[in-house]
Amino acid sequence: MVKKAILLFLLMLLTPLSALAAVTKVDASVDKNPVMEGEYFVLTVTADGNLDASALNTSALGKDFVVGRTSVGHSTQIVNFDTSKQTSWQILLAPKQIGNFTIPAFSIDGVKSQPISLKVVKAGSDAGQSKLVFIDTSLSANKVYVGQLLLYKVKLYLGADLQRGVLNAPTLNGAELKQLGEDQDKQEIVDGKRYRVIERTYGITATDAGTLNIGPATFQGDVMVNGNGNRDSLFGFGFGDSRMVQTASKSLRVEILPKPAHYQGKWLVADLVSLHDIYGKQQQYQVGTPITRTVTLLASNAEDTALADLTIQVPDGFKAYPEKAQRENIVRNGQLVAKLTQTIAMVPSKAGTFTLPEIRVPWWNPHLRKQEYALLPAQVIEVAPAPSQTADLTPVATTPQPQTPAVGPQTVVTAAGYWPLLTGVFALLWLITLILWRRAATQAPRVPHVAVAPNSHSTADTKAVLTQACRERSASRALMALQQHISEQMGSPLSLADIRSQFPELQASIDTLQGAGYSRDSSAPDFDAILKTILAAKVAARRQPTPGLAPLNPH
Repeated sequence: MVKKAILLFLLMLLTPLSALAAVTKVDASVDKNPVMEGEYFVLTVTADGNLDASALNTSALGKDFVVGRTSVGHSTQIVNFDTSKQTSWQILLAPKQIGNFTIPAFSIDGVKSQPISLKVVKAGSDAGQSKLVFIDTSLSANKVYVGQLLLYKVKLYLGADLQRGVLNAPTLNGAELKQLGEDQDKQEIVDGKRYRVIERTYGITATDAGTLNIGPATFQGDVMVNGNGNRDSLFGFGFGDSRMVQTASKSLRVEILPKPAHYQGKWLVADLVSLHDIYGKQQQYQVGTPITRTVTLLASNAEDTALADLTIQVPDGFKAYPEKAQRENIVRNGQLVAKLTQTIAMVPSKAGTFTLPEIRVPWWNPHLRKQEYALLPAQVIEVAPAPSQTADLTPVATTPQPQTPAVGPQTVVTAAGYWPLLTGVFALLWLITLILWRRAATQAPRVPHVAVAPNSHSTADTKAVLTQACRERSASRALMALQQHISEQMGSPLSLADIRSQFPELQASIDTLQGAGYSRDSSAPDFDAILKTILAAKVAARRQPTPGLAPLNPH
C-alpha cells in the first residue's frame, strides 16, 4: 500500500504543468467554404489541454445545420521535453438551406473561438467549388531605390494533402532575384477553412531605375481529394484520389528610384547600418607584439554583396597585415541582415601613444531620404617598450662610449641592450676574485681572458635551427631562429627592431616573415632566398670586441 502511494506521488510530480494548465486557445475551422446544398462538411474545433468530450457545447448548430456524428480525439506532443496536450472535436454538418450563415463562436473555460461566415450555394453551382490551392504574394515596399533590397513573399495555400508539386519563382527583367532562407511550413485559417501554408521569401535588387514589372509566381502539382463530393474520408466514407492542380499569383509593379546625385561614397542603401570594433582593449600592448583588430559591419535589409571592403588605416610606426574580408547573410524574423567582418593584425615597431583613425561608412536611409554615416570613433592606445628594449625604442647603432680611465678591464655600454653591461660586471667580479687569489699565492699568475656566452647555443646550433625552420617553411620559427642566430653572432641578445636597425639588408626578410606569420592572404615566401640572405649578413664587421682582462702584473 505504501509503495502504491509513493508511486502515485511520483506520477503526480512527473505530470507536466501544461496538462494541468487552463485552456488558453480555441480554434474552429471547416474543410469547405462555400458548401453546396445537401453537401456534408466537417467542422473541427481544437482546444489546448486534455479535456472531457462534454467540454464543447454544439447545441447552437442545430438551428441552421443538420448535425451528424461527432468524433473526439486527444493528442500529446513533446518538443524539447516540453509536453503539450490537445483535444479536438470533428462534427459532421449539412446546411438546411441556401444562403449565408454564421457558425457561432465556441466557448471553453471562458476562451472563445472566432465565428465562421459560411456560404451555402445551390447544388451543381460553379460557386460551390472550394479553393483547393491558391497563391498570395506581397512586397515590402512599392517604391525602392536602385540597389535597395526588396522583399517579395509568396504564400502557397493548400486545402488538400499535397502529393507533389513545384513552386516557381516570378519572372522579371532589370533586377536580380534570390531566395532568402528556407521555406516556412505553417497553417492558417481563411474564410473558416484551415490551409497548409508554404511561405517563401525572395530578395529582389533592381539594377535600373524606372518601373519594375514582377511576373506571377506559379504552382503546378497533384493533391489528394475525396472520392465522393458529399462524403468525407475523415469519417471513413469513400476513398481519396489524386487531382492535378495549378495556380498563379497576380503580377505586380514597383517604382525604382535612381541614386541621388548628391550622394557621396560607395552606394549602400539599407534600413540601418552599424559598425562594431574588437581589438582586445584590456590587453597591455608592447612593441613587436601583434594587435588583432576585428571590425564588423552590419546592414539591415541589405545583401552582403552590397557591402564594400573596409579600409582600416593604422598609425605611423605600425605594420598592417589585413586578412580577407568575410561576408554572410543572416535571416532573422523575416529580415535579412548583411554582415562583413574585417580582421587586421597591427604590429607596433616603437613605443608611445598612438591614435587609431576613425572609420566611416556612408549609407543612404530610404525612409528619411538622406545620407548617413556609420562611425567608429578614433581610439587612443598606449604601446609599451618590449622587455629587451630601453625606454627609447628608436634603434641606435652600436658605437663605443667614452671610457673613463680605470685600473682593470674596461666595459663598453651600448644602446643595443644590457648584455655588455652584464659582461663588465662579470669581469669585475673575476678581477676581485683574482686579486684575492694573488694575495694568497706565492706567484701572481696572469688571468686568462674569459668570454661569457649569451646563451647555451653555439653559432652552429642556431644556424642549424634556422636552416631547419626554413626547410619546413615555418615563418614563425624562422623569425625566431633569425633573432637567435644574429644575437649569438653579435654576442648579445638583440630584438627584431635592433636587427632591423643594424642590418638593413635583413629588413626585407624580417618583413616577409612577419607578413607570412600574421596575414592569411600573404603568398608563401621564398625561404631559400631568405636563408641565403641571413647567412650572408656581415655580422663580424658590426660586432663589438669584448675587452679582455689586463695583466695584474704588467712588469
